[in-house]
Amino acid sequence: CVLCGRTDDCPEKYGEKRTYVEYNLTVHYYCLLMSSGIWQRGEEDEGVDGFLITDIKKEVNRAAKLKCNICKKKGASIGCVAPKCKRSYHFPCGLQRECIFQYMEDFRSYCWEHRPVQKFTDKEPRGASPCTICLDLVEHLPVYNVLKSPCCKNAWFHRGCLQYQALSAGIFFFRCTVCNNQDKFQKEMLRMGIHIPERDASWELEENAYQDLLHCYQHCDVKRCLCKKGRDYNEPDSKWEIKRCQYCGSRGTHLACSAMKSWEQNWECMECRSIFAKSGSYRKRKKRALATSEKTNGRTRLLEEPPPKSPRQSSGSPRSFLLQSPKIMCQNMSPCSHLELPASNRVTMSLSPAMSNRNCSLRHLREQRREVCKLLKELKVQVKTKTTRLNINAESIWSSALKGFRQRIFNPTNTIEVNFSNCKNRSRTNTSDASKHHFFQLLMLHLQNSSLFEGSSGKNLSLDFQAVKENLYFEAGKMIAVSLVHGGPSPGFFSKTLFNCLVYGPENVKPALEDIADVDVAQTIKTIKYANSLSSLQSTLQDCCEFLAAAGCLRPVTALCDKNMLVNDILIYHVIKRITLPLESFRQGLKTLGVLEKMQMHPSVFSSILCHEPERLSAETICDLFTIHSSSDVNKVEGADFWMGYLQDVESGESVVTLEDILLFVTGSCYIPSIGFDPEPTIKFLHIRYPIGNRLLNCLELPITQTYQQFKNKMELTIRNTLKVERE
Repeated sequence: CVLCGRTDDCPEKYGEKRTYVEYNLTVHYYCLLMSSGIWQRGEEDEGVDGFLITDIKKEVNRAAKLKCNICKKKGASIGCVAPKCKRSYHFPCGLQRECIFQYMEDFRSYCWEHRPVQKFTDKEPRGASPCTICLDLVEHLPVYNVLKSPCCKNAWFHRGCLQYQALSAGIFFFRCTVCNNQDKFQKEMLRMGIHIPERDASWELEENAYQDLLHCYQHCDVKRCLCKKGRDYNEPDSKWEIKRCQYCGSRGTHLACSAMKSWEQNWECMECRSIFAKSGSYRKRKKRALATSEKTNGRTRLLEEPPPKSPRQSSGSPRSFLLQSPKIMCQNMSPCSHLELPASNRVTMSLSPAMSNRNCSLRHLREQRREVCKLLKELKVQVKTKTTRLNINAESIWSSALKGFRQRIFNPTNTIEVNFSNCKNRSRTNTSDASKHHFFQLLMLHLQNSSLFEGSSGKNLSLDFQAVKENLYFEAGKMIAVSLVHGGPSPGFFSKTLFNCLVYGPENVKPALEDIADVDVAQTIKTIKYANSLSSLQSTLQDCCEFLAAAGCLRPVTALCDKNMLVNDILIYHVIKRITLPLESFRQGLKTLGVLEKMQMHPSVFSSILCHEPERLSAETICDLFTIHSSSDVNKVEGADFWMGYLQDVESGESVVTLEDILLFVTGSCYIPSIGFDPEPTIKFLHIRYPIGNRLLNCLELPITQTYQQFKNKMELTIRNTLKVERE
């Protein structure tokens, strides 16, 4: 190694030993990481993990002048950071002399005299206790090779045992072996010089380690199979998808072969039915689908589908903001005379208490979203002008997005450019911002309806073993964080329970029955919850003893009041404990760009964009969004009245374009990002023939016309034709 001068190749002690023949360079990774005079000035794929070759050579020359205080040889590249301490040493020498190296933040190093120590109180029990990893005895002494847990009083470790555990578990699974605490435990161990690599656990990286668990039974076993392509044919999201027995999982049927209309319906094979029938605990019940599989337009949804595009608002929608404008209220104003509302639809001055409360709530929600906008702009300061391009295929949005986010050169602090590779004829007006807005919209819609989440409206994390293995929950959290900071839409589909788990920690959250997505599990819990006698409660528990045993809630019940604690334990298991790994991985992903930290500091305002659907565009919203730039006599320009009247027509469905079309024409986005637009949208009234949407400046240039009808015709012709060309 050019820094320590040793030939040892021990990755556990010195990090990976790397040789670069073209540069005549060999170096231990930890020696390089801990050197005091070098920083990562390059990207991850440049030099040695961001350390430029020229910088490494400069550091070698600097260290050649320094003598190690331990072995007395030249080349000591590491110095103690304590004030006034001038000790220098090689990395291996520092390990032998029990120096401490902190693998975090500035990668500080402390000599044997100034190293951090753990505090031992007088009340600490003296003597020895087993190391909770190797089970050999460890003395309760404040020495270098002994570490105690910051979260458990009786947890003691050998330093070597903890280091091997950290290298094996990685950052996602390294935690206290007694109480399972992660955050507090990791912070203390990093302070005391334990290296926790930022990668998945070693057992997760082993190829095909869980292959046997991922094997699913794929065969139709009903007496008469209706599928012409055979009993082994399986087509997901169709009537020929194979559904397995909910009890044994070793028998299957095509949905059509058992007359099932929805995949969410449960099915039992004949063997399991006969077993339950003989035991007397099987009760035939009507198969029910999830709430998300309700009949829609006379058809039953086979699987949860993306919500349809919001219809235009009817002519009866409130337009009070326009009626309050002195320009619109002026009776001799010709453009507004045709906007008179029917008597049944007029906005009256007196509002019902319910409507008043709703308006209050809506105003509060808007205020919170404005606050979120400010907070996200604070995070956007991290974003640099350097760009990262993502090549996206809209037909396989998830796989192409995953590939882009996982590429080595991807950096969330870079400006993101999106290129839709499956679009052969891209319009010149389709700027990179427009593609980026469209990409994030498709991505959030896919996540909302993916197998990573479950539930109808407010969604919780589901348990998908394949997704856990592929680390998809982390990627989903990372994508949502990047989307929020880079101008994507607000997700809006989190349940309150999921949001509270992310912000306050799962141990401080009490789930509700509404969080259960599985209709059979929900029915079982309801039966227990509403049991009105001890005998009926015990009978119910006997019927579902297997379910209770799987949840770790099988226990003797001696009083009717015991059901409340039992229901609570079942809910905690099914909603929280069952998804501990996905939740932790998802939280780590949300830490990207500091989003989770902001959520924890401002939970109420962030819930407005994560737990509530985005507000539907209205004429009022669009009117407030744009700032009119014109001469000082703007109030005399009829164009301003034409603009507001046109928005009213569009909202009421009296136009061939929608409010989303107008926004898309000007900004390249059909939604208002949580972070807002940059620059803020403006309007200019000019003497031009047709309206112009300048997406680089988010500026809408409008023509000054003599009549409202001329204004409306020019708006609809230009917007409709422009968007039509882009879509083609």
